[in-house]
Amino acid sequence: MEILSIYATLVRKYIREKIGDSKFSIIVDETCDVAKHEQAALILRFVDKDGIVKERFFDLIHIENAKSVTIKEKLCFVLSNHKHNIQNIRGQGYDGGSNMKGEFNGLQALFLKDCPYAYYVHCYAHRLQLALVAASKEVVSVSQFLFKLNFIVNTVDTSAKRHDELHDAQVAELGYLLAIGELDTGRGKNQIRFLKRAGDTRWGSHLASIANLMDIFNVVSLVFEKISAEGDSGSIRAEGDLAYSYLFSFEFVMLCHALQKKTQDIVNVVKLVTSTKHLFQDMRDNGWENFIKKISNFCATHDVQIPNMSDVYILHGGRARRQPNQFSNEHYFRINIKFSEEVMVFLTLMSTLVQKNGFRAFDASDICRLVETYYSEDFTEHKRAMLECQLKHFVYHVSHNLELQKIDTLTELCRCLVESGLYIAYNMVDRLLRLLVTLPISTATAERAFSILKIIKTRLRNRMEDQFLSNSLLVNIEGDITEKFDYNTIIEEFKNLGT
Repeated sequence: MEILSIYATLVRKYIREKIGDSKFSIIVDETCDVAKHEQAALILRFVDKDGIVKERFFDLIHIENAKSVTIKEKLCFVLSNHKHNIQNIRGQGYDGGSNMKGEFNGLQALFLKDCPYAYYVHCYAHRLQLALVAASKEVVSVSQFLFKLNFIVNTVDTSAKRHDELHDAQVAELGYLLAIGELDTGRGKNQIRFLKRAGDTRWGSHLASIANLMDIFNVVSLVFEKISAEGDSGSIRAEGDLAYSYLFSFEFVMLCHALQKKTQDIVNVVKLVTSTKHLFQDMRDNGWENFIKKISNFCATHDVQIPNMSDVYILHGGRARRQPNQFSNEHYFRINIKFSEEVMVFLTLMSTLVQKNGFRAFDASDICRLVETYYSEDFTEHKRAMLECQLKHFVYHVSHNLELQKIDTLTELCRCLVESGLYIAYNMVDRLLRLLVTLPISTATAERAFSILKIIKTRLRNRMEDQFLSNSLLVNIEGDITEKFDYNTIIEEFKNLGT
């Protein structure tokens, strides 16, 4: 335990030295561990002397209650205890919880009172996920699909008995497929799968939910057949029958395939909306025949009825009488299932908040006016004048430098200025870039820390003390830093504990 504490102390000291007097941002996210303790992960984002953006896990803090005042006190204590200057905070990254983003009493508002330049950024991954889900639900067909998907998952997942039936059905099917030689054997292959719920705030959960359902489509249908035939009551049998009808709807199967694209996952933060739109359009223009053939083969394999594409499509749900035009099934599936242009324009405008290489879209005077508004403490009037002059020279330099023209992100540009030595001539530009890239984009680093938390603190190890747990996470996550300390350093530190 003492050795672990020594490692953790050295790692935190190393991070503190790397930050130095530079500006930094804090990223905070909360979770509940297996012992039902509220834990907050503290991540520090900064730009090191080499111009490289770093996000370092710094501490795991036990929060007695989720009040913003309590969280702020805890965070300030940890930062001050390690000699971090609160006034150097230039960004705050949280999720959309009211205790975090509250305009008057949220955590971000409390920090802004002490440090007016610690701008709050709502995690862009969460924002884009919520925006995409909201936009999708504005499309009737997609909204119906998501409802049916959740209904199918809940019909199985809310009952332990149905869970076991799904397990047994998979075991039987895997045994049969192995017996006839349809599956290969090997370590890690042919694992039992379960359905996953799609959550509006969980990144990529819709993709995972659809993918899992398609992988075990056949056994899920067998479970629904059994429920509809052998359910304990009429309502249960009705649920099973309805879920079965949803599952074997051609429109549902088609959307499962259409939306089961990794390129449409939330991870593609900036270009997701545009690429999704183009991928759908490209599929309609160039890949429709192959796409419909793939779906038809799937439907034939699983006995899903395929509608005649030349027949007139009839709107469901009581909307047929208000159907203005007559169009075929092919026209509906190929053309009508799409995102509204107005919604896409809205999402595209949101994505420009993190637009890659948007630096040259502004002229020098516009940038300096923004700097005066948002970073007046970091740029005095004299320095703003220097910045405007340097920006004009820098734009000219970039337009005549092929290497700089290849750079399309601010983080790469920041690093390139240091590597090429241009940060000396363009010191004000370098300062501005460091401030901009220090702003947090997402809470992904904190989310990854929580994944490791679940591995370290388990049901069988649920009595770990807070400091021991925090140190264990720190050493595990920042393993590249711990490797920098040799055994002699640790031994010397251990000897000093007794003196």
